[in-house]
Amino acid sequence: MMDYHRQHNLDIRIVRIFNTYGPKMLLDDGRVVSNFIVQALRNEALTVYGDGSQTRSFCYVDDLVRGFELMMAKDDFIGPVNLGNPIEMTMLQLSDKVKELTGSKSKIDHLPLPADDPTRRKPDISLAKKELNWTPEVPVDEGLKRTIEDFKVRV
Repeated sequence: MMDYHRQHNLDIRIVRIFNTYGPKMLLDDGRVVSNFIVQALRNEALTVYGDGSQTRSFCYVDDLVRGFELMMAKDDFIGPVNLGNPIEMTMLQLSDKVKELTGSKSKIDHLPLPADDPTRRKPDISLAKKELNWTPEVPVDEGLKRTIEDFKVRV
C-alpha cells in the first residue's frame, strides 16, 4: 500500500484490525468467539488450548466499523493505526462468560497449546485515540449477548 501511495500518489488509509466479533460471523470460521458460542449453544465441551491463561482482546464489529469510518474521513492521516479493544481477558474468562451468557452446561476441554500461539494480544490504540478520537464503546458482555442472539437462530 505504501509503495502505491508513494509511486502513484494514491489516497490510502492503513488500519491494523485486532480480534473482531459480532453477529453474522460464520459459525465455523475457527475464531475463538464463534467456536465458544457454537460449542456452548450445543452444550459441547468448550475447547481451550493450554491452561487458558493466554489473553486476547475483543472488539465488537460496530466499534470497528465506526473506526473505519473515522479513518476514511480523516484527510491528513494515512496510518497505520490499530483498531481493537485494549481490554484483555484470558481464554478461561471468555469461556466462562460465554457459558454464563448462553446458560450452557458445557465443560472445558483443555488441549495442548500450539507452539506458535501468542500468550498475549493487546492492541495499543493510543494513536487511534489521538488521531481519530476513537475508542471502542460496546462492552464485551453486551457484544457477546448480541452475537449469541444471532447465533441462536443459526445453530
